[in-house]
Amino acid sequence: MSSHRNAILWVVAAALLWSTGGIGIKAIADSPLKVTFYRSLFAAIALFLVFGRDVWGRRHWRSTTAFITAIVCYGACLTTFVIATKWTTAANAIFLQYAGVVWVLLLSPLVVREPMRTRDVVAIVVAIGGMGLFFVGKFEARGMSGNAMALVSSVFFAGLILALRREHDAAQSAVTWGNVVLALALLPFVAKDLALTWKSFGVLAFLGLFQIGLAYAFFVRGLKYVTATQASLTGMLEPVSNPIWVFLLLGERPSAFAIAGGVIVLAAIAWHTMMGEPVAALPAPD
Repeated sequence: MSSHRNAILWVVAAALLWSTGGIGIKAIADSPLKVTFYRSLFAAIALFLVFGRDVWGRRHWRSTTAFITAIVCYGACLTTFVIATKWTTAANAIFLQYAGVVWVLLLSPLVVREPMRTRDVVAIVVAIGGMGLFFVGKFEARGMSGNAMALVSSVFFAGLILALRREHDAAQSAVTWGNVVLALALLPFVAKDLALTWKSFGVLAFLGLFQIGLAYAFFVRGLKYVTATQASLTGMLEPVSNPIWVFLLLGERPSAFAIAGGVIVLAAIAWHTMMGEPVAALPAPD
């Protein structure tokens, strides 16, 4: 089997592991902050083992401000995504978070001085139209709050991508240290409720060690032999598979409007990617 085909399989494996985030978060009754704390704790351990001295023995960034911004955005993105997944359907959470690409396109001219092109405008308009469909239909306060939290997560995802546009070589370090900082930041909020059932322990260990840690290792390995465009398109298996696992295992059924909105958002991003370079080489943290 060729190196290129192997690399595609590594990216597919990474995307499928990432896609288990929704089912894992919904499978346990622990609070969102507790889930985020333990998942990041396990993820930090896994990432330090995987990347080793590449993340703790060397400095890969030029601007400390941009690197700190990336870490803060990464942690906030993870936290708000977990809250969103608890409050709304897995489909709404992942599709709306993935729409962070729209904010990257909108803010790139201001933040990184990249010109706005015709294909950017088309993708933005179509994707925003798709995002609007998530807020159509039966009104439920908690569900709408979850949708809003997913949108907040998408903004932090955009912040992470824009920060890493300035620090191309710091992605592994930002993800690793982002999990460390997030776990430390959340510890005071969960310190009085650290007890876990065996089920919760197993699920959270899986989410941290495999859904984040091993998945990033697979993705990085695959990127060595595939283009960023191929990796970005293949990575779309994640938002497609995430709600499927939740539907098959937990019976959670997204609304027809949410499915239509998700298809439109992903189609807009895929079209934009095929027309040029992908907006984000790094997948959305979830």
